[in-house]
Amino acid sequence: MTTWLKHYWKTLGIAVIIAVIGTACGAAATPTQAPAPAPQLPDTTGAAVWSYLQAENYQENWTLWPGMGELYPAKEPHGALLTTYLSSDALAALNAKAGVMPNGAIIVKENYMPDGILDATTVMFKVDGYNPDHADWFFTKIKADNTVEAEGKVPGCQACHSIEKDNDYIYTGELK
Repeated sequence: MTTWLKHYWKTLGIAVIIAVIGTACGAAATPTQAPAPAPQLPDTTGAAVWSYLQAENYQENWTLWPGMGELYPAKEPHGALLTTYLSSDALAALNAKAGVMPNGAIIVKENYMPDGILDATTVMFKVDGYNPDHADWFFTKIKADNTVEAEGKVPGCQACHSIEKDNDYIYTGELK
């Protein structure tokens, strides 16, 4: 066999080995799937906000208000006990002492009776341009049976929370 022919077969053999290894490695690789997109922010209806919160699985995936824990003492109109959850952007604003919550921030307050039974879930949802006279907050109250009791520019919510207008309408903790 000539030197040229030996070189040809050696080169061809190496190319075949590389192709086989490349194919085997490529076949063994698991295709990566893009993460599921986050649910789009809801419309300004109580039902849409509640549906969004369920899709987000907020009780499992969101953070409790720092330092408050579950079932901390509360006052009317929210019941005897509260558990408060924050969307990630709301938590970031709170931790940064941003002074205001960003557009899209959501605060969820589970309202419990003295015996620890859930009465309602009240939600504050910051929507740019929705309610300029009241820091753009959308309010909703969902009863334990999942019915919407109040939603939108709720006069009672606005009046009470406006006392804390210098803290972006929030009672639970300081944003500055």
